[in-house]
Amino acid sequence: MYWFATRTELDLRRLAAIEAAVAALGDEDLLDFADIFARGDPTPLRAMAEEQMRRRGISL
Repeated sequence: MYWFATRTELDLRRLAAIEAAVAALGDEDLLDFADIFARGDPTPLRAMAEEQMRRRGISL
């Protein structure tokens, strides 16, 4: 059980780091990032990009 809790904590930290990295992108870089994930099935990275774009009032 200890390994699982440690692994979950590591995964949550990694997810938080990814979310912070997406939030730290400049507008142009965010639009480029969003464009990569705009096509195809929805993904968590696409959702993160779309949320940041909504917060900033920008769109593709």
